[in-house]
Amino acid sequence: MDYDAHCAEIVDQADLLSAGLDEHTQLTAAVPSCPDWNLAQLLRHLGEAHRWVEELVRTRATEPPPDTALRDLPRDTTETPAALAAWLTEGARLLADTLRAAGPDARIWTPLPSGSPRFFARRMAHETVMHRADVTLTLGRDFAVGQRVALDCLDEWMELGSLPEMFDHHPDRRELLGPGRTLHFHATDTPPEAAADWLVDLTGNTLAWRRAQEPAAVSVSAPLTDLLLLIYGRAPSDNGAYEITGDAELLEFWLARVLFG
Repeated sequence: MDYDAHCAEIVDQADLLSAGLDEHTQLTAAVPSCPDWNLAQLLRHLGEAHRWVEELVRTRATEPPPDTALRDLPRDTTETPAALAAWLTEGARLLADTLRAAGPDARIWTPLPSGSPRFFARRMAHETVMHRADVTLTLGRDFAVGQRVALDCLDEWMELGSLPEMFDHHPDRRELLGPGRTLHFHATDTPPEAAADWLVDLTGNTLAWRRAQEPAAVSVSAPLTDLLLLIYGRAPSDNGAYEITGDAELLEFWLARVLFG
């Protein structure tokens, strides 16, 4: 996916999320995949995240603006689902417009290497995808996402998780490293040209990954969307969707250490 596609996906995913809300939606419902939040808090978090990034890109910020609004989320709300949905889609469109106006190569602050709006376009597209999954699962519905988007979500997750500076932010991830520690994830419902196989290699001095179908200490096979939900911590490995062979304890150890918001 390129920059324009990421910008468009922010809006598309927000529209899909909002379309799933109606007058019967209980905004006080607990979100199982984000256990500290109810549905209103999750929606507020996502909408405020869009607006936080929009301000950062629009002003060409060289340091992050305050993010209190997307972190300090009151549990109560007087807004209706329709009002929150409209506010969410408004923020997504505003962010996409600002990203397009800035272009992919403007110089701005980013929390990880990039220093350009490219980072935020991709991150916010996938942030919106995964929080749509949170909402969908909370409402007891099946979550679906297109193959291209799911592949890009998983690639970004692997790329960010393997950055050397992740050890600075999460020192306990060094405990993952060790001889023979490899994990293979295979999507069972994609064509061969999708190359939907990921090999996580923990045998060296860093967390490494590559798109490859290779023997591993533990292998997980499932439809692509189910792999996405598992790796992003939105589904447990024992829910019946996954065929796991090999060292299941290594899989659980890895999943516990690499939780991603």
